[in-house]
Formats: sequence, C-alpha cells, structure tokens
Amino acid sequence: MDFSLFIFGLLTGLSFILAIGPQNLFVIEQGLKNQYVFLVCIICSISDLLLIFLGIFLFHFLDNLLNQTLENLLNIALILFLLNFIQGKLQEYKFIHSLNTNLRLYSLRSVILKVLGLTFLNPHVYSDTVFVLGNISKNFLVPQKISFGIGASLSSFIFFFLIGYLSKYFSKYINRPQFWKYLNLFIIFFMSLIIIFIIFDIIDTNF
Repeated sequence: MDFSLFIFGLLTGLSFILAIGPQNLFVIEQGLKNQYVFLVCIICSISDLLLIFLGIFLFHFLDNLLNQTLENLLNIALILFLLNFIQGKLQEYKFIHSLNTNLRLYSLRSVILKVLGLTFLNPHVYSDTVFVLGNISKNFLVPQKISFGIGASLSSFIFFFLIGYLSKYFSKYINRPQFWKYLNLFIIFFMSLIIIFIIFDIIDTNF
C-alpha cells in the first residue's frame, strides 16, 4: 500500500465530508435519539465507500453518464424527499409535550429508506465522492488508486461513527422536551435552506 496516497485520500475525504449536510444531520439526530445508530453509520459509510471506488475506477464513464438532465432529476427528487422529511419534523415539533411523546422513533424500514434517500438522492454526494475524488485519482496507477480509495473511505467510517456515537453519548444528558423542540426547528430551518439552495442551483445551471 502507498501510505502517502492513503493519507492523502484520508485527508481529502475528510475535507469534503466535514461539511454539514442532510445526511450528516440525520446521523446526529439518530445518535441523539439513540436509535439504530450503528445501522445508520454503517449504511452511510459503506455507501460512501462504494461511491468513492465507483468514481475512482469509472470516472470517465460516469462523467458522461450523469449528465445535466439526470442531475436535475436527482435534485427534484431530493427536494420532494426533503419536503416530506420537513413535514414529518413539523408534526413532531407540534406534538412534543413530554419525553415520553417527544421522540418520533422511526421504524427500521423507515430509517433505512431515509438514510438511503438522503445519501443517493443528493447530487452533491456524487460530485464529491464520484467526480472530485475520481478526477483527483484518474492518473494514479491501480495500486495507488486503491490506497487513495481506502484512505478516502476510511475518512467516511471515522466521521460517521464519530458523530453518530458522540451524539449517542450526549443523548443521556439531554432529557428536556425543550431541547428537542429547538433541534427540530434547526433541522426544519436547515433542510429548508438546502431546498432553496438546490432550487437556485437548478435555475443557475439551466437558465
């Protein structure tokens, strides 16, 4: 293994994943709720690993495949998905009265669908993991690509499990309904900003 490219991949991956997004926010929320934390973290991590190596080895093919029309469709799908997510958070906020009723615990199926939706319907996930990392490594030899990809993938595992289990740790100190009201307001506000950003991005790209 090329250790220097492993470190380069690790640092490059961390530089992209540290930005707060809907996927990261969902991981934090599930950690605070102490519900399916490992499952959410492992799905996010493995998804990134697959996308990273997909980008590293199929960059030029995917660059032609994921054209503007497909990106627009993914953006629209993500907007609809986030609107549905926000609607659920509004209902949850409305009915927070006590700790016995404030946490809207998702079913296993719902958690899996939400984390997959927030991961694979987000075009920025592809731009970061597939196109950027794929472009960076396009001139590497195969062993170098593997070292770079392992480093970049490890950054995802470290990040998701860190924020997931740190949130889980702090959840035992958070036992006030008021906290969950403010957290839901923040999530609603942040997701709304993402929707606005996506709409402006679509307009700027196509008109």
